[in-house]
Amino acid sequence: MSYDVIIVGAGNAAGAAAVSAREHGAKKVLMLEKAPQAQRGGNTYFSGAIFRFVFDKVAQLDRFIPDAEKEYPGFHADVPLYPKAAFEEDLLRVTEGRSDRTLLNTMIDESYDTTCWMQSVGKHHFELARSVMGLKVGNKIKWPRGAILRTIHEGVGLSETWLATAESMGVEIRYESHVLELTQNSMGRVNGVVVRGPKGVEKIEANAVVLGCGGFETNPEWRTRYLGQEWGHAKVRGSNFNYGDGLRMAMDLGAMPWGHWGGCHATPIVAEAPDYGVRNMTDKTNRLSYPFGVMLNMEGKRWIDEGADFNPFTYAKYGGLILKQTAGVVYQIFDSKAVELFEPRYWSSEPLKSDTLEGLVKQMKLDQTQAMKTLNEYNAAAAHGGPFNPAALDKLHTEGITPVKTNWATKLDAPPYYSWAVTGGITFTFGGIKVNPQAQVISTGWKPIDGLYACGEMVGGLFHYNYALGSGLMSGAVFGRIAGRQAAGNK
Repeated sequence: MSYDVIIVGAGNAAGAAAVSAREHGAKKVLMLEKAPQAQRGGNTYFSGAIFRFVFDKVAQLDRFIPDAEKEYPGFHADVPLYPKAAFEEDLLRVTEGRSDRTLLNTMIDESYDTTCWMQSVGKHHFELARSVMGLKVGNKIKWPRGAILRTIHEGVGLSETWLATAESMGVEIRYESHVLELTQNSMGRVNGVVVRGPKGVEKIEANAVVLGCGGFETNPEWRTRYLGQEWGHAKVRGSNFNYGDGLRMAMDLGAMPWGHWGGCHATPIVAEAPDYGVRNMTDKTNRLSYPFGVMLNMEGKRWIDEGADFNPFTYAKYGGLILKQTAGVVYQIFDSKAVELFEPRYWSSEPLKSDTLEGLVKQMKLDQTQAMKTLNEYNAAAAHGGPFNPAALDKLHTEGITPVKTNWATKLDAPPYYSWAVTGGITFTFGGIKVNPQAQVISTGWKPIDGLYACGEMVGGLFHYNYALGSGLMSGAVFGRIAGRQAAGNK
């Protein structure tokens, strides 16, 4: 059987590609999902489903969240605008200027229109990400710039809506279908795949193939090879099916490795989290309120500036730095002043708790003598500058200790005290293959591989060292939409 377009994968990027391919005239579109139907959706299912996109006027948000002003009086006046320059600044800052400028500009320029398209054609519904991004300051909710909207029901809703829309448009979806290799004709054009499914191994022909099947975060051999020894036993936040198959298949045909193969998105998660994502927990293992406390390693020492920036710009980097600490575990410590600022996800597991810092530390499996010394030194050094403002880089800082805490450095002096042991959970890998703005896969000969497209976490070059919350899903939707459209026209 032959198809117009084959999509490999079934997450956000693959869903966008499938819907876009059908929208643009591909009559026969096939999605191949390695997982069983009950585990479909890749990492998308486990995501918080936040999208970062450009908007120059607050009115541009009204189509997505028409009741925002009623629900949060003052929303229109208070929400910060997010022009292209701000999006670009945020990404270049966290990637240390290494983001592929061509891909970055494509993603940013297409971000708002793609989000509108997700709503109109993809049938997605959006809401304000209040539990993750909105901070209550006094009687008002303060919103960060850029990433404030998510799809309803978070990653579960994002995944299920893409697949429902695709099916309603006539896309065929096959589960337990493990794509093993890409096929080419005598001219080097990709013309199908070899897939192992419930009925055995078969070759399926197509005019074009879109790879949207994720990175290699589930693969311990590749993690150790490319990321380092400490990543061999890392917990995987999401899908346990992302072994880098699409990357391997593309590179077997000469696709160019691109981007930061030694980097990844890894976030602080509760230490007792399972080895792989659990579907009823989705992203609830995250522990991202660390800017309002301190973190101690097994030696009982602070080892990083917890308040270097807002957590959307540090969390994807700090997870990996946690793994480099002894045992790959650190303790987040807070006093009761921070409780009202916690993300609700914290209460999905029980913290250590005590009315004294000494009592809290005695429950921890670390150097307790050094931990008390560190906490006492921190309290003596904290609370310079300010005043405290959780919605701004408030410059409430420490003096006389290393590492410094540059923002939100309140003293730990209000009992009861709380602590969660956290580790680093890997979400996705940054290394990928090179694509052009048309989502065509580029060979090591610097030419497109005819008939082959890629999107989502397979796209290399956008993220280096770090990541800005909401930009990964935005990239997946933008390049998935482009890949589907281009593949539909590849005759």
